[in-house]
Amino acid sequence: MPHATAGGPGRIHGDGSVTAHAPAKVNVHLGVGPLRADGFHELTTVYLAVSLLDSVTVWPDEGLSVTVTGEGADGSVPTDSRNLVWQAAELLARHAGVRPDAALHVDKSIPAAAGLAGGSADAAAALVALDALWGTHCTRGDLAGLAARLGSDVPFSLVGGTALGTGRGEQLSPVLSRHRTDWVLGIAGDGLSTPTVYRELDRLRDAGDLPPDSVAGPADDVLTALRGGDAGELAARLANDLQAPAVHLRPELRRALGVMTGAGCLGALVSGSGPTVAGLLPDADAAEETAAALAASGAFRAVRAVHGPVPGARLAG
Repeated sequence: MPHATAGGPGRIHGDGSVTAHAPAKVNVHLGVGPLRADGFHELTTVYLAVSLLDSVTVWPDEGLSVTVTGEGADGSVPTDSRNLVWQAAELLARHAGVRPDAALHVDKSIPAAAGLAGGSADAAAALVALDALWGTHCTRGDLAGLAARLGSDVPFSLVGGTALGTGRGEQLSPVLSRHRTDWVLGIAGDGLSTPTVYRELDRLRDAGDLPPDSVAGPADDVLTALRGGDAGELAARLANDLQAPAVHLRPELRRALGVMTGAGCLGALVSGSGPTVAGLLPDADAAEETAAALAASGAFRAVRAVHGPVPGARLAG
């Protein structure tokens, strides 16, 4: 793989490569509505982009190829047309009327199938990097339209920050919150399939087996807490309709949530469809100390201290 040297935004590096970064996300609120005719659920979610980043480096080549290092390099992340970065390349090439010729290298820090939108982050980074490499001159609006065709979380991975997502999550409204929040992310065990978690939610609802306190409700309170910058208030408003089915499928998540709060987190929830557990801390020092304690606890296979909000997919350099 060519080494990406430093360069200014929008410039191809001296070795012909372009690198873009994109962040993981935490759903600080996720309300899941009924199943729609198109097979998706109606969602109301509040996204927060956090400082755990994947990088995608692209350079000219004949045809498409994908390689992966870091999280998922053991084969759990595909390197063929099943990978969203491959699909992003084909989609952008069709849109721009160019040949889909590029080698794409994904350096992953975001675990796969962890409820953190790692695949979506990679797709968003690929769109930004390939737009620069191929000189397609897409607007952010163009890229957002392509992102929505790739997946529900890809538009947010492109814009980052804090946003309210509706529809299947792809319809975004920015949330004006400049207050930093500090978190620990605990990845508990192997990945969980998002469709499987949604099906379990439907099953539990049909059977009447969901506890009343597991329902997320409206997003207004968490939006108010984000705008106000009170970490304690935000912790009290964290909610995720997918948490109950994820815990039902992975009972060890109940212990993981308890370990988070026992370690001093103001609040904790399963991120997205899991199995990552996100714990909110009052500040960066507390997050670092708690991350070290959680890493030593053995409750998680990986622990990261992160903060948000951070920008979405951007060129490196």
